[in-house]
Amino acid sequence: MRTTRSDVGTADTTTQGALAARRRLAARLARLLGALGMGVFLAASTGCAAGYSAAVPTGAEPAPVVAVAPPPDSPPPPPPGLAFNSVAPSPMPPARERPGLGTEWGETRDSPLRDVPFERASQGHPFATAEVRYNDEPGVEALADYATQRGARTRETSAVSGSITISVRDENGAPLEAVQVGGRWFVIGEQGMRYTIVMQNHTGHRFEAVTTVDGLDVMNGGAGSVYNRGYLLMPYESLEVDGFRQSHETVAAFRFGRVADSYAAKTGTARNVGVIGVAFFNEAGDAWTPSSDAETQRRVTANPFPGDPRHDDRRYAQPPRW
Repeated sequence: MRTTRSDVGTADTTTQGALAARRRLAARLARLLGALGMGVFLAASTGCAAGYSAAVPTGAEPAPVVAVAPPPDSPPPPPPGLAFNSVAPSPMPPARERPGLGTEWGETRDSPLRDVPFERASQGHPFATAEVRYNDEPGVEALADYATQRGARTRETSAVSGSITISVRDENGAPLEAVQVGGRWFVIGEQGMRYTIVMQNHTGHRFEAVTTVDGLDVMNGGAGSVYNRGYLLMPYESLEVDGFRQSHETVAAFRFGRVADSYAAKTGTARNVGVIGVAFFNEAGDAWTPSSDAETQRRVTANPFPGDPRHDDRRYAQPPRW
């Protein structure tokens, strides 16, 4: 029994001695690391993993809880809500430049203007509107590929059953080629090309034409609105709009260019780049309507094949009867 008690006592003494030695070693290690300017988290008792609670013997001082300091050149800690080992998001790549054409604020050109009185029959309700969309040839072809019905190429479009025709022309006055796509008209332009908008009145009546390019009013440069004032389109005459108006004497020429260089992009937004709009107003007191122009209606409804071969057996053309 003594041997047993002696063995147990020896084992207890050995265990206590080992614990004391470990505590002394840990204290020396802490002092050494502190002298080196480093921090370490030490458990209060051997056999406990760092970061977990441990029982501290009565009378003993608990070891301080110290966070490991980051290296001098390390990045800042992640913001709250991110895991410690999460990777910071990469910078966003630069936005791709929009392809295709816009209309630039071009060089100053002489374009004298004269104000004349014109009272609209209806202030905010044009009797007709027309849209002309434009892009470079690859852009127009891409739009055509999405169209359910693609028409032949043309060089002008019409409004009000042919009473007014509209074309976009180069600086030499030649109409630019266009493609009819799904009921819309797409003009093919080239970067750097100067262009004008030409309206032709085929009636004996005066109209006001409020015009926009890329969603901007060509008269005041602001957002396009049917309430803005427009140009006067005289009976049986043509009207050429050749730029954004700077004064009574000059305009800034329309030039096809990059979307980023367009007047719209540089003054607010390029959301509506690529469209030309015209709203037509008739004059107060003028009873003209598209249906009241008999000559226009006759020409619009003219039949190229009115004859019936069952009742006409002529082989050659006959001279007129004088």
